[in-house]
Amino acid sequence: MKSTESEYQEIIQYCQDLFSKKNKDYGTSWRILRIPSVTDQIFIKAQRIRTIQEKGIQKVDEDASSEFIGIINYCVMALIQISALEEKQEIDDAELTKLYNQQVNEVRELLFNKNHDYGEAWRDMRVSSMTDIILMKLLRIKQIEDNRGLTLVSEGVKAGYQDIINYSVFCLIKSNALQTN
Repeated sequence: MKSTESEYQEIIQYCQDLFSKKNKDYGTSWRILRIPSVTDQIFIKAQRIRTIQEKGIQKVDEDASSEFIGIINYCVMALIQISALEEKQEIDDAELTKLYNQQVNEVRELLFNKNHDYGEAWRDMRVSSMTDIILMKLLRIKQIEDNRGLTLVSEGVKAGYQDIINYSVFCLIKSNALQTN
């Protein structure tokens, strides 16, 4: 059995490769999006996953694993957007790779800290439960955004995006998604 670290790295590398290829196709057009628009994109993907899980069939030829990959990359986009980056639209490939790596390295550190404390409890969770948790976290993020970022005791949107990345990675690991891609 592979270690969580190697599984995590394999998935993040796949996501980053796809992100890089799409950047070559589209550039950083996503920089025009406001954070709530990115949140809504993630929400759409998570809702599609839940619908497929509930109905057991899909009519569009993209499986749930491609949606989890999209969720990961949109969350990285959101984290880059909120990381106090100057307002320039275009980011060259080298800088974008550096920014992507900064975000996923911080998220990976969070994952291993939590994974240590929780004893890899996610391995005993259902993918459908983790999908529900992703949707719950998105609804929390949307509420915080609607409150203009103000919270009384909550961690905030950054922590929410980071947790969503980690749950998406867990879902991909549990479904052996990269074995079939």
